[in-house]
Formats: sequence, structure tokens, C-alpha cells
Amino acid sequence: MKQLKYMLTIFFLIALVIQGCKQEEELGEDPYGVGKQPLGIAISQTAPPVPAEGIVGTTVTIKATGLMPYKDQLNLMFNGEKAEVVNITATEIIAKVPATGSTGNISIAIGDQLVVGPQFTVTGLVKTDITWKATAGTNGYVSQFYEMNDGRALVIGSFTNYDNKGIVTPINRIARVSLDGEYDRTFRTGRGANGTLSRVIEIGGRFVIVGGFTGYNQRTENISNITTLFPNGAIDTVYIRTERRPTLTDTITHKWFPKFNGGTNAYINRVYAHQGKILATGDFRYYVKRDYRKANYDNTRDTVILDSTEIRQILRFNLDGSLDKTYRFNTATNKGGVSANGPVDTYMHTDAANLEKLVVFGSFSTFDDQPASRIIRLTAAGTKDASFNPGTGANNTIGSLTYNSTTKKYLITGSFTQYNGKPANGIALLNEDGSLDESFTAKSYEGGYAYFARQISTGLIVVSGDFRKYDNVTRNGFMILTPTGALAPGYNATGPFSGILSDVVETKSADGKKALLLLGSFNRFDNQPYNNIMRVTIE
Repeated sequence: MKQLKYMLTIFFLIALVIQGCKQEEELGEDPYGVGKQPLGIAISQTAPPVPAEGIVGTTVTIKATGLMPYKDQLNLMFNGEKAEVVNITATEIIAKVPATGSTGNISIAIGDQLVVGPQFTVTGLVKTDITWKATAGTNGYVSQFYEMNDGRALVIGSFTNYDNKGIVTPINRIARVSLDGEYDRTFRTGRGANGTLSRVIEIGGRFVIVGGFTGYNQRTENISNITTLFPNGAIDTVYIRTERRPTLTDTITHKWFPKFNGGTNAYINRVYAHQGKILATGDFRYYVKRDYRKANYDNTRDTVILDSTEIRQILRFNLDGSLDKTYRFNTATNKGGVSANGPVDTYMHTDAANLEKLVVFGSFSTFDDQPASRIIRLTAAGTKDASFNPGTGANNTIGSLTYNSTTKKYLITGSFTQYNGKPANGIALLNEDGSLDESFTAKSYEGGYAYFARQISTGLIVVSGDFRKYDNVTRNGFMILTPTGALAPGYNATGPFSGILSDVVETKSADGKKALLLLGSFNRFDNQPYNNIMRVTIE
């Protein structure tokens, strides 16, 4: 038996050797070939460049070794932009910051091999505002910074922490702050909203908040994406008597309910004060309201009956939450206007006669059953504005639209390549009548697209997105353009930006400098960590 076991073991080992040989024959040569040999270059990561920051044209010395064999073939770059090399020695390389340079890593390229070095900060006309107090930002998206008449502001979005003040008790989606971002603990929001807030306005002595939420503080139900708050942040409620189904022992109870009795069946993305009423827009399909007094048919508990009325994407509320059936509504059919056949967003502004103009944009081809190529403007009465003529409009989705009251121009971004049959590469400037302003020409992108843009009062255009180059110049997600579409000299030295902007607000720093408040969902600006809200000065 022992001899048999021994022979089986020998047989098994021989089989393994044969199989291994076969596999080696089948594999053949190393499919990856011979890797490239190391260059032997070392850039110091501990010794910073001298100087460590400067404007374009600054002469910079970088500690490095192993460069001499490649001195006639290497390229030195500041954040991906080629620099002029002044001198190379055995221990250092000297170069000038190029005109297109921006904050980021210094690197050396030889052929297709790259050696990354330390960061160099290029200083320009856009700088982080050191007087902004909320340096920790928020832990979630910021949708709006609403300035109030009393010199304070409301910050809203999807966050639960603002400037690290919500670690113990969450700050749920709404905070009151100073204009310099300092948190105000006297605002009585309690538990706040239980879902994302998109917009807030003041009207009738109340704040109106909208978004995608069903509860606020202790009122954990009976809210449909919109409600009203007192100026101190507490929800506006009413004490209502409710009755159960009449029986031999009738029961009468009282309960607090949100005073604003109205809402929608889906998310509200914008809200406006409109002719003394509340105009809301979004991709909802129904207006809803509650009847707190109807009898309960199972006779076991109080019941809230939810009624709905079909009205799509655009509706107007009276201040008590009831549906205003004088605006975009057919009383004969008891339905609202058809609106768009695809997703919409909106932007409202007033014209020279102080009449409200609502621009509707998005991804649709008809509006109220009439052709409309992704953009249309409505009059104050809610009808199509014949003075706004975009022609064939955009040939693909319009993702954002802003308006500048100084220049009287609209600015749109999206995945379109044409506007009214003319070239428009993802960004277009429009005249107030909806026609294309052909003095602006967007250049080529690499790595992504523009998601948001706003023209500020000086005419400069602030753009964010996921692009990596614009007009063949490295711009990592953030850039400032001239009114003609070129990169604005001196304004594009900031380093990598990571995220998206929801808005850019013109303001001032605490020391009186011209400034821009940046809001959205981002975690890096100028290659430094910033979370969703920050302020920069702009000279």
C-alpha cells in the first residue's frame, strides 16, 4: 500500500511539471514587452520652488537632478502649460511662468514620460477672500444665498452642517448668516426641512421655501414641497378643529397644521414673487391641497384628504396656498396649461417697463402644444411673448440660463452646438429679443462641458463645468471669459476647480473690494479644499 501511494505521488508531480511546461509554451513571450527605463530625474518635493508664488512672467527656480542628459528635449510646465526654460544645471532648472500658466503642479515632460514636481501658485486678479467667515463651508449642495433687507442672508440647499456649527445639532438645509457668512444662531428653524430646499423668497411678511420636502421642524407631514415661515424661521401654522365620522359619541379634536395649504406632487425648482402672488416652476404635474375637516370613513382616526388638480410645470399660488386659477388655467376643463413636453427650468426678470418676464428653458420641442426649441419666454400674463424670437432655438438641451440687467443679455449653457442654425459651442450670449449675439464666440473644449455661466456687470463671464481645457489652454473646470468669448487676461490664474456652480453672486468683501460669492456643489477651488460656498475678490 505504501509503495502504491509513493508511485501515485510521483505520477502527480510529473503531471504538474508537464502541465506547467505546456502553459509556459502557450503563454510565449511577455505580452507587455520591456517597460521603459526610468529617466533618472528627481524633482525635490521638500524644497519648494523659489519663489513659491508669483504672477505670469515670474522667473522660478526648481530643485531637480538628472536633467542634463535631456536638457535639449524636455518641456517644463506650470499646471500643464509649457514654460520658457532659462537655464538647467546639475541641481536645478530655472523657467518663467507662461502667460497661460495657472496654479498647480510643476511638471517635466520628456517624450510621453512625465515627472511631477511641487505646486506653484500663480497669482492673478481673482483671489480667495480672506474676510469670508464661513471657511468650512457646508457638507452639502448650496442652491441659493438670499440677501434680506436687514443686512443678513439665508443660505439654503441640501446640507445638514454649516461652517461646522451643525455637528451636535444638525442645521437642516437652511441657515441665516451675515453677509460675510457668519452663522446666526438666533434663527429658529428647529429640525429644519426634511429634504432639499431649492429657493426662498419673501412675500406678505413671510418667507416662502420650496424644494423637495414633506416636513419642517415639528410639522413632519402635510407639506408638499412648499411652505411659509415666520421671519424668525419658525413654520407658520394654524390650529384647526377636526371631526371624526358622526357616531353616537362624536369626537372633536384640534391639531396644528401648516397654514400654507397647497403644494405640488413633485419637486419645485424655482419660486418668484409675481403680482403679489407666488409663482412656482418645476417638473410637477399636479397642484395638491388638503382638506382637514372631511369625515373619516373608518371612524378610527383623524384623516387628511388630499385633493389634486392637473397643472404642469408652472403654477401660481395665492398667499394662503390656494391655486390661482386666473393664471395659465382653463376653468372650463379645470386643468392648467399643457406647458412643455420635456424637463424645464426657468429664470424670471423684469423688463424696462417693470413687467415680469419668465424665460422657460430645458429639453423640450413644444410648449402649450406649439413648436418651441428648448427656450421660450412668457409675458406677465403667462402667455407666449411674441417679442422674444429665438428662431429654431438650440439644437440640444439648455442646462442653465442667466440674465444680466446691465448688459441686457441672456447667457445659456448646455449640450447644444447650434442656436438658430448658427454655431454655438455649448455657451451662447443672447440679445434680449432672443436672437444670438454673434459678437460672442465660444471656443473649443477638451474633457467636458460648461454647466453654468453668468455674465457679471463688468461684462466678464464666469463659467464652471467639467472641462479641462478651453481654447487649448488648461482651465480645470473654472474660467472667466471676455464678452467675446476669449479667456480674460489676468483672470485665469486660479488652479483646479472640482464640482459645479449653482450661482455666482456679485457682492463686496468686508474690506470693500469687488467680490463674487460662489455657490454650488464643489470641493476644490484654486487647488485648495473649499466646500460648496466661498467668496473671491475680483479686481
